[in-house]
Amino acid sequence: MGIITQIAGLLLSLTILVILHEMGHFAFSRLFKTRIEKFYMFFNAWFSIIKFRNIGGRWIVSFFSKNKENNPDVYEKTEFGIGWIPLGGYVKISGMIDESLDTEQMKQPPQPWEFRFKPAWQRLLIMLGGVIVNFLLALGIYSMILYTWGKEYVPAGNARYGIVCDSLALEIGLKNGDKILSVDTFKIERFIDVSSHILIDNAKTIVVERKGEKITIPVPAGFSQKMISRKVSMLVDFSFPFVIDSVLPNNPAKEAGLKKNDIVLSVNNILTPSAYEFMTQLDKLKDKSANIEVRRNDSVQHFTLKVTSLGKIGVAYRQPGSFFETKRITYGFFASIPAGIGLGVETLVSYVKQMKYVFTREGAKQLGGFGTIGSIFPKSWNWAVFWNMTAFLSVILAFMNILPIPALDGGHVCFLLFEIITGRKPGDKFLEYAQIVGMVLLFSLLLFANFNDIIRWMHR
Repeated sequence: MGIITQIAGLLLSLTILVILHEMGHFAFSRLFKTRIEKFYMFFNAWFSIIKFRNIGGRWIVSFFSKNKENNPDVYEKTEFGIGWIPLGGYVKISGMIDESLDTEQMKQPPQPWEFRFKPAWQRLLIMLGGVIVNFLLALGIYSMILYTWGKEYVPAGNARYGIVCDSLALEIGLKNGDKILSVDTFKIERFIDVSSHILIDNAKTIVVERKGEKITIPVPAGFSQKMISRKVSMLVDFSFPFVIDSVLPNNPAKEAGLKKNDIVLSVNNILTPSAYEFMTQLDKLKDKSANIEVRRNDSVQHFTLKVTSLGKIGVAYRQPGSFFETKRITYGFFASIPAGIGLGVETLVSYVKQMKYVFTREGAKQLGGFGTIGSIFPKSWNWAVFWNMTAFLSVILAFMNILPIPALDGGHVCFLLFEIITGRKPGDKFLEYAQIVGMVLLFSLLLFANFNDIIRWMHR
């Protein structure tokens, strides 16, 4: 059920984003009286799942019908439809070389309703329409999220038990129980910021408090590449003690005499001040005996028991939320708008800065296709997370589409800017070849990203 929920979330999100992206092109085309021949969700090579068009005031609908030769008279009214290749969508604009590579139309004299007939500034706005809508959509969603749910997190300053470190953090000299003060000159408000400052801002030092002493930990060169290769998104997190919240019947803990509210101190004489360290030790003792030291009220007691083959003893621990006070920020309607805009711009800047890793060996390995994108959606439905992911994907879609690559909106924009600046329009043959090259590049990248997903799935 979890995977089905993820797939549903991905499909719903992409459907919203693709339709509204194409609506951006559609709206500007209609504004400048440019004819839209087709408006499709998904691609319809050879045939369509469903298509419909208004003819003479009546909507004509057909299912699983073959594509027919383009006819300017037929396409005076837009054909709407759903294709069978789920790789996005498109609008076919009359008089424009696009994914359809309809060169026959370009051999005819330009018509007033065609894209090529319009002045360059109008064509530029038509091509920018999708990107503009996607970015404005992201800002709107972020504003809606802040207005509806606000923002809640545990400030790093509330980590009274210090931090618990990922193995990579331990390698550079951080220790469990440290209290992080800053990363370079950035004061840490949330622990997720530690990783982002290293990845995005190339931070060189981490300042911590350890046993009352301030210590500077250098971040070695190439550390960000290690983080990417190991898929580390959180170098450090809140440390909190393992406090038994409940003891399950017919399990080693129950038989040994452990009780609710016992605080675990050590396992086989190895101190375990955090829940993470305790669970790590249990995982090393599968099917073995363990001597567990706990604090019960004002006394320290010892219990010997056998750890199961799954590295468990049959207890549930108190959740971290009970140890820390959260910070909650609420937004009124008007306050949520500038806050949402700020969050959207911050997300875009962060994503652009991370693009540099795509051109590294480790970064290329982490590229993912639909499987990777789907995995960011939760396995149980959560509207707040869904809209956060949709806003994030809308930012990505806007940025990726504006890249100066032929076949993307950004490629068309580059050619139009060249025309506006120089007064010379690129030839139709050049645009046709550029479109083909761009499509080959994009499909190659798509295949590579989804191939990475398959490789990762095979190595699970």
